[in-house]
Amino acid sequence: MINFDALRASNTRTSPFHYIVGENVLTKEQASEIRRDYPDIQQTGYLPLTKLESAGAFKQLVEDLQKPQLAEILSEKLGLDLVDKPQMITVRRLSKHGDGRIHNDSKSKICTMLIYLNDDWDDAEGGAIRALNGNSDMDDYAEEVSPLAGNVFAFKRSDNSWHGHPSFKGERYVVQTTFLTSQKELDRKEKRGSFQTKLKRLLGIN
Repeated sequence: MINFDALRASNTRTSPFHYIVGENVLTKEQASEIRRDYPDIQQTGYLPLTKLESAGAFKQLVEDLQKPQLAEILSEKLGLDLVDKPQMITVRRLSKHGDGRIHNDSKSKICTMLIYLNDDWDDAEGGAIRALNGNSDMDDYAEEVSPLAGNVFAFKRSDNSWHGHPSFKGERYVVQTTFLTSQKELDRKEKRGSFQTKLKRLLGIN
């Protein structure tokens, strides 16, 4: 399902940090099929794949994300060695105001890739991820990537890999793949994600 050639053809940006932007990695038709078969997510935020049901086109996407080609391509494009590194997949359908604030990933994350699945988008409404020049101004950015179907944003975690998106509330389909430093970190993050999911459900937080 994933067009690995399109991902391989993307150019690597080196400022303000190492990242790539891919286009046409999925077709609009494929993204529509994935949304049709998406897990029934009724709360905001990213949910661990391990806590969700996978079927149909969505399952096909997940299987592609777990193929060795992905780790090989991202390693080549970003100057990393991701082969055999533990991998965590998290899934989002809904965003709330307050999501996407400026942040940098923890040192346990080596590389993160976001693949977007939305049929259309108005960037002026928010929700388009930005590669930021610093940690204080959302409008000081090097590049903005619309969350349209088939777009990919992947980056190497570093001390200055600041990113975020302007506030948005509503449906925002995206699947996130993260390569981690160790199995221990993967287990810890999966456990924490499961706890946060259960807590939100108990408190009725959306």
